[in-house]
Amino acid sequence: MGKDEFVVVQTSIDDESKADGLAAAIVEHKLAACVQRFPIKSTYRWKGKIENSSEFLLAAKTRMALAGELTDFIREHHPYELPEVIVTPITAGLPEYLEWVAVETLGSQESP
Repeated sequence: MGKDEFVVVQTSIDDESKADGLAAAIVEHKLAACVQRFPIKSTYRWKGKIENSSEFLLAAKTRMALAGELTDFIREHHPYELPEVIVTPITAGLPEYLEWVAVETLGSQESP
């Protein structure tokens, strides 16, 4: 496993049930091994106004090879006009955990 093989893809969403649904869909489609959900407060500028909102941050652990597909999936299933999608490399981690991420995100035709 190369050090650049794994990433965390994050997005935020303003509704808890939508956050849960998106997280479940991502894992069901094997686009991530795990998606964590955190309640957050966001302050941002949108269309010329400062906005403050309660949101849920989703952090999906996956392989770099799936980052583009996961980005497309989020964009297709996200209710926001412009969803946050940020990909952060995992530069180190417990090897057994990263192996689990690899196994849980493999399609039926792929091998680790």
